[in-house]
Amino acid sequence: MTLPKASQTAYLQAYEYIRDKILSGSFPGGFKLVEERLAEELGLSRTPVREAIRKLDEEGLLEKKRVVNPTETDLRHVFEVRILLEGAAARNAAQYLNEEQLARLHECVEIGRSGTKEEIMKANFEFHDIIIQATRNPVMVDIIDRMQSIIYLFRKTVVAYKRPFLIDEHEEIYKAIAAHDGAKSEVLMKEHLKADLEFCLNYIG
Repeated sequence: MTLPKASQTAYLQAYEYIRDKILSGSFPGGFKLVEERLAEELGLSRTPVREAIRKLDEEGLLEKKRVVNPTETDLRHVFEVRILLEGAAARNAAQYLNEEQLARLHECVEIGRSGTKEEIMKANFEFHDIIIQATRNPVMVDIIDRMQSIIYLFRKTVVAYKRPFLIDEHEEIYKAIAAHDGAKSEVLMKEHLKADLEFCLNYIG
């Protein structure tokens, strides 16, 4: 059932506020969310706050109203799914991306080399998103979408701590896709995400 427009707006306001507090670190791992306090801060009723908390729980950022501290196992599970799906997406991208999309993929690589941290974060997201959308499979896209908040935390780690060869790997993936080499694109994407995983594991806990 679709929420009434006013309720939907309140829910989105609560969802974005809480999500951004978690992703920025203002609500650190282990922090307990209190519905009444959040509703008061936002000037909302408890219902949209409760719905926002439920959604963030589904996305893996909360567990029993506490901000998650991802474990090594959590990290491996997320990347296992990403490696499978984004590997397949890269193979499809080599077949389906048009010249305009390829040009934008290359722009993302260039921003990764010279942009600010915020610009690099956005370019990193867009690079992967362009490739994911190339699956032309709404079920796969939806699975990745539901993981985006938790993926953001890991993406922030590789950008903030300047993982070596991150952008070089993006460039190699771009070149393979532009050359319409699906098999190579898939292998390179899988290797890229495995390198992200190993790097992130150093910062768990």
